[in-house]
Amino acid sequence: MRALLQRVSSAQVKVDGQVVGSIGRGLLVFLGVGQEDKAEKCREMAQKICHLRIFENEEGKFHYSVMDVGGEVLVVSQFTLYADCSRGRRPSFTQAAAAETATLLYENFINELKKMGLKVESGIFGKHMDVSLVNDGPVTIFLEC
Repeated sequence: MRALLQRVSSAQVKVDGQVVGSIGRGLLVFLGVGQEDKAEKCREMAQKICHLRIFENEEGKFHYSVMDVGGEVLVVSQFTLYADCSRGRRPSFTQAAAAETATLLYENFINELKKMGLKVESGIFGKHMDVSLVNDGPVTIFLEC
């Protein structure tokens, strides 16, 4: 499981011109599910993201987590995090999970975040989405579990 996190002041995702998810201060999480991923990876990734200290204290040091600052989370599915560009000019996505499995694990991951008391919004798996954000920092972190 792979996640690209962006610390944001705000973010939203639209499907067919309609806003389906929107947050204020918090994290935008692009989530990719791999062929080998299982449900326990969802819990592990959610725990890591919730407790990752990437929000600054008064001294400008990364000291607080999204939970500490009362932040929100927007989760967007992104199979392209499993792009393999080692050959040729067209990415291969053979390491990404099949849509049926990825959908279940994507939803499981969102539920794990919600269990921790976070406000969580999301895109719609498998749909073409327009994502807009205001990156705070900028701070962008890549995680793999």
